[in-house]
Amino acid sequence: MSATPPRFDILGIGNAIVDVVAPVTDAFISHHDMRKGGMALIDTETADRLYAAMPPGQESSGGSAANTCAVASMLGARVAYIGCVADDELGQVFRHDIAAVGVHFPTPALSGGEPTARCLIMVTSDGQRTMNTYLGACVTLGPDAVDPALVADAAVTYLEGYLFDRPEAQEAFLAAAACAHQAGRQVALSLSDAFCVGRHRAAFRALVRDHIDILFANETEVTSLYETNTWQEAADLARTEVALAVLTRGEDGSAILRGAETVEVDPIWTTVIDTTGAGDAYAAGFLAAYAQGLELEACGRAASIAASAVIGHYGARPLADLSGVLAEL
Repeated sequence: MSATPPRFDILGIGNAIVDVVAPVTDAFISHHDMRKGGMALIDTETADRLYAAMPPGQESSGGSAANTCAVASMLGARVAYIGCVADDELGQVFRHDIAAVGVHFPTPALSGGEPTARCLIMVTSDGQRTMNTYLGACVTLGPDAVDPALVADAAVTYLEGYLFDRPEAQEAFLAAAACAHQAGRQVALSLSDAFCVGRHRAAFRALVRDHIDILFANETEVTSLYETNTWQEAADLARTEVALAVLTRGEDGSAILRGAETVEVDPIWTTVIDTTGAGDAYAAGFLAAYAQGLELEACGRAASIAASAVIGHYGARPLADLSGVLAEL
């Protein structure tokens, strides 16, 4: 590790998306030809039309890595974030919201291109969430957006797998990993999505094997990465390729693998209302505790506490005060 203490514990790099959540009727869903409970990618025209038609709702910074950064900051970690937003109203919403939870967001807004990404989330009275996602400006992130000085000033750079679809983003990941390791820092990756892994399996395998120190994945993602039939087979392969593999298994809890060592982490049982953001919060809890030098058991406990804090209500951010969690551990 670098002899120079880092300014930040975590630097997240990912898709900068504004979540717009509003209550709607079943008739609204039908009128706009949505599949209730589903998620669809939409174009600019559809995004503008739906946004204008939606009733007043809540707007907040979102995206997987942004959620992780926000929750880690709520736990007391020093956090920065890199992601692309446009110089528009929703871009200002994203910047204000993520800064309000204490995350440093220095990436300049883009002018003259696609609007800020948004996820339009329609919630019906039965609790179903119907999502329409417009990726817009966030997918323009490339190696030029990676500030080498900022990467060098973070103990761990955390990469969001959802961003991996475009070649420019893959180049950005490699650039960030090179900067981090040159500075004696570490690099973490969340696989994010099994379908994304399937689309780019060879590139993900090379990234994990050659550039990643800490891997976050759920059971479906890690078995997709290694093309195995069982979690155990995938786990055995993961422990040979990364220093730390942090693997979640839903109701079966999670496991932290370090060489031949396995740390089993029990889930924290609570009433499940909405699992959106649970994996993001889990990574936040782990990394915030890891940055404090806590033992792996405590890192896993912090991760489970953070995940349980988001699944008991709608939305990807905890409502409870998490500031004392690390001190208790």
